[in-house]
Amino acid sequence: MLAGENVSATDATDPGESKTMKVRISSIAVLLALMLSSFAFARQDEGHKLAHFQIAIFARGPKWETTPAEGRGPILQQHLANVLSLYESGKLAIAGPFGDDTNLVGIFIMRAASADEARGWLDADPAVKAGLMTPEIHPWWSEDIFKKPNMPLKLDTFYFGFLKKGPNRKDGDDKDPQVQELQKAHIANIVRLADLKKMVMAGPFGDDGELRGVFVFRVSSLKEAQDLSASDPMIKIDRLRIELHPWKVPAGVLP
Repeated sequence: MLAGENVSATDATDPGESKTMKVRISSIAVLLALMLSSFAFARQDEGHKLAHFQIAIFARGPKWETTPAEGRGPILQQHLANVLSLYESGKLAIAGPFGDDTNLVGIFIMRAASADEARGWLDADPAVKAGLMTPEIHPWWSEDIFKKPNMPLKLDTFYFGFLKKGPNRKDGDDKDPQVQELQKAHIANIVRLADLKKMVMAGPFGDDGELRGVFVFRVSSLKEAQDLSASDPMIKIDRLRIELHPWKVPAGVLP
């Protein structure tokens, strides 16, 4: 997952892109809220077409612990070369490692038409073939805002949040008027954070599992990402929970 590169954090955004970013996140926010409410998700909003991606969530594989560091190094370099090749071909929208010490290694977001196509690309990755990483694939929706990375390669730190079902989410409660009002507040909060240039990416998962959506923050610390997440009305009532990770991605890919 682009291991071994220098990392620098940034929260700079071109002011000329602020309005575009707000509209984009607003569009995604509406769709995200509909997905979180179990409504239909194949739609367009405000003229912004949402693209279908496949997300691969990488966990440490069975050979991670048993492969010594000197053995992992060359494989991870081959993995990096594969990542850059996927970027160049346009198959890979964005990828990067998580910067914390958990069982999760990082993320690929791929422009694949199906999980089977994405699986074929992942099975060819040197780190997957060597058993260092094990990917879990999910369909995901977002506007295709991603660009090729700047060269020479440098990583910026963002904060990636998995939105998950909370204990206070009940089947069918999206029809409850109180929950519908909270959904409106949830959308408004996403747009607010986009307007503050703190949230740079959001989108819903396309399967009906524990994972409901993604938030990505451009902020200076995990604590700030946690505080911004805590402002979400659905997280406040424990209908949703968020799992945050520092995420290192190539500079230039995200606007």
